[in-house]
Amino acid sequence: MSRNPAPGQVGSQGDEHARAWCAAPDGLLVTVRATPRGGRDALDGVVTLADGREALKLRVSVAAEDGKANAALAKLLAKAAGIPPSRVELVSGATARLKTFRLAGDAAELSARLEQAVAG
Repeated sequence: MSRNPAPGQVGSQGDEHARAWCAAPDGLLVTVRATPRGGRDALDGVVTLADGREALKLRVSVAAEDGKANAALAKLLAKAAGIPPSRVELVSGATARLKTFRLAGDAAELSARLEQAVAG
């Protein structure tokens, strides 16, 4: 009997930050805690939220107006995952600090790239 990853996990059992993203039929769903006007564009690791979930902590230098911060977050996620920005879509949280993005592509490959980006 093969063992499937637990809900919210991707790939092997050793994925340390797997709960910040999960496999979707067409790629990955990534939970992001955004900090607009953060002084610079950066992936600052993984943060545990009050409810126990994890999210990627991203900061962007632009203000959260007219979708500029969301576009900058999508571009930053694309860079971290090694994919074109056109393959990143905001799924929920357009006006919230906590957002969900869909990254189109192979879930295992995208997860490995995000792991590398988080590790530094």
